[in-house]
Amino acid sequence: MPYSPLLIKPFREELTSIGFVELCTADDVDRAMKDATTGTTLVVFNSVAGCAAGTARPGVRLALDGDAKRPDRLLTVFDEQDIEATAKMRSYFPDIPPSHPSIALFKDGELVYFIPRHRIEDRDAESFAADLRSVFNEFGQ
Repeated sequence: MPYSPLLIKPFREELTSIGFVELCTADDVDRAMKDATTGTTLVVFNSVAGCAAGTARPGVRLALDGDAKRPDRLLTVFDEQDIEATAKMRSYFPDIPPSHPSIALFKDGELVYFIPRHRIEDRDAESFAADLRSVFNEFGQ
């Protein structure tokens, strides 16, 4: 069941304020992924989970502030909130079980890297950001 929009507004803004495009419907996801056939696209499955607040969102912010190659597109869906959009985004990699928060990196429309919740929780934002920078540098252009 979705949380109050007022409660999650700061969680959404933590990503949109740094350039993420929020995808709220299945059509939004299809349009965005149609544009993601060239270059790199970072997708963050946002969440109210504690590791989203303590590691995932802060780690993403730090990684993007660093000197790593930056993904061409930054997209986000909010798991357990924008249910239709989240399901549609997951349909782009159906063999990977749902996980939130989680992070997907696409290159030229193909999923090249996925970070599930269990690789985010119990970490600090700085070490998570360092891992993300490595991924950006490996797959960036």
